Amino acid sequence: MRQAMTVVMLLLLLPLSGCFGETETADSDNDEGMYPSLWDRHTLEWNWSGSYARVLQDGPNDPLPVQEATISVDTSGTWEGGPNDAEVHLSYWLPSNTEAGEQVPVIAVVSPYFDYGSPGSQSSPTNVVGAGRGEFIYDNFIPHGYALAQVAVFATEESTGCFDYRGDGEGQGIHAAVEWLGTQNWSNGHVAIYGKSYEGATAWEAAAQGSEYLKTIVPISGTTALGPLLYKNGSAEARSQVMHSNYGGSILDYDSNDLDNLCGDVLEGFLAGPTRYGLGELDPYMDNYYDERSHIDKALGRYNGSIYWVQGMQDWNVDPHQVFGGPPGTNWYQAYIDAGYEVGGMLGQWEHNYPDQWVKHNAQASGYGGEAIQNMTRWDWGQDLFEWMEYYLKGIGEPPALHAQIQRNDGEWRVEETWPPLDAVWTSADCTFAGSVGSSSTVTADCAPISADRDVHISGLATLHLEVAPSFDGGQIFAELRDADSGVRFGHATMDVRYHAGGYDAQTVVPFAPVTMLMEFQGMDVLLPAGHALELVLSQSGEDYLPPACSNACPITVNGGTLTLPVIDRDGSTVLITPQGEDAANNG
Repeated sequence: MRQAMTVVMLLLLLPLSGCFGETETADSDNDEGMYPSLWDRHTLEWNWSGSYARVLQDGPNDPLPVQEATISVDTSGTWEGGPNDAEVHLSYWLPSNTEAGEQVPVIAVVSPYFDYGSPGSQSSPTNVVGAGRGEFIYDNFIPHGYALAQVAVFATEESTGCFDYRGDGEGQGIHAAVEWLGTQNWSNGHVAIYGKSYEGATAWEAAAQGSEYLKTIVPISGTTALGPLLYKNGSAEARSQVMHSNYGGSILDYDSNDLDNLCGDVLEGFLAGPTRYGLGELDPYMDNYYDERSHIDKALGRYNGSIYWVQGMQDWNVDPHQVFGGPPGTNWYQAYIDAGYEVGGMLGQWEHNYPDQWVKHNAQASGYGGEAIQNMTRWDWGQDLFEWMEYYLKGIGEPPALHAQIQRNDGEWRVEETWPPLDAVWTSADCTFAGSVGSSSTVTADCAPISADRDVHISGLATLHLEVAPSFDGGQIFAELRDADSGVRFGHATMDVRYHAGGYDAQTVVPFAPVTMLMEFQGMDVLLPAGHALELVLSQSGEDYLPPACSNACPITVNGGTLTLPVIDRDGSTVLITPQGEDAANNG
């Protein structure tokens, strides 16, 4: 009972909203030193015997048996030809302290992946703790007095309604689940959404709804806007043509109930990819289908909570520009800070993985995070997130340091106030451009060394402004930046010439009329050794991007260009040594 009263007093006295300064600043003097310092974590003993990170100390509570709930949602007017009501199904586990009447916060995983896949080979339902992400919360947080909820979006598992892939309907169902979780008699009214990829996208969908109960989100390589995900400056990823249909096929049970999942306007998703790829600036879906599925812009100013942003800097699934991108001149990470949100970041050289997903961290090639593997896995991720949740969901402990932990391409971690750093010096590289980029021709630009006597630390979003002459109303350039001496890849940029101004809006281009393509690279944090030169290779398409729809008919003549690099100077005082075990797989 005394513990319950202590928690109640802390909830009354400490700020919980996470942004906008609506509450007084916490007096954390009594909590100072509650946790080991971030800088000392490498000296501590960690449990790295499992497949995910663990907190330093296990909590006193046991998980109670799973419970389930079905929430009815009024969906009248939501979908063309769809049902007027639908149900969201969720399962949840409470900690044993709720049996004494204590109220607890909730960490939710909201997903389409429960009972996902073709009949006979489906994944587990919501009432089974999900492998990886659910187990991580179950083992680390329920013992410390948190509830875990697993929520199935509309049309998946036992939830009904249309499979509205990241659309308004899906957001409505997620919002209903958050409201329900925040108002139960065992809940303290504070909900977090945690998850990677689609499960990070649902965090942004919830944030865009603006629930008063949503206090923090932890999107891990989470999609923030569908259009920019599938079309970086108009360049189409291969999956852009089949994204919605692939998901639709995997949530079907192949029975008579399937027709309820496929409402009229949801079928737009089966057409949106091919239409945009072929029509470009004439795409009729640009202002409805993709705009509806952009959430980060809608959440700005509507969401009233904190954000712990986790991103793989070598992620080709949900690219870094989902965090460090936006309309021209916009960096979403910094935009949220500037708007008063409390934002933290952990940015590693991993691919589409969790910070502690050490088995997958092992599989990266040189130039794609391979040089950082030996220092990549964050075995302290469980503790890091625990301290964040304790403050934002319980009001316990000192306010988290709102910084960005960033890993360089050689593996070194350091702490920055924000990322990209605001003190970068923009430095032009001396490069020579000339030639034609087409289906069978590339252009290689050689650049002089930036510095002969010191390493050059490139940190941020490098730009490449190309002076070109298109041969068609279409065409594309994929640029790869390399260390010319070692051959190590540093980063890439891509652009359809119709999107030459950058951003999301296409413009018709006149054949042979000169334009400037304002290209921006994916985020890089790389070290160019002293005396090494840079090399740019320009091709029509690369990696997982499709060639332009005009294919052989639209080569682009490159007449010149400017490569500009954000260069920083650090004295080593913010280098972060992370705990790494001798027997950990990423050291093998």
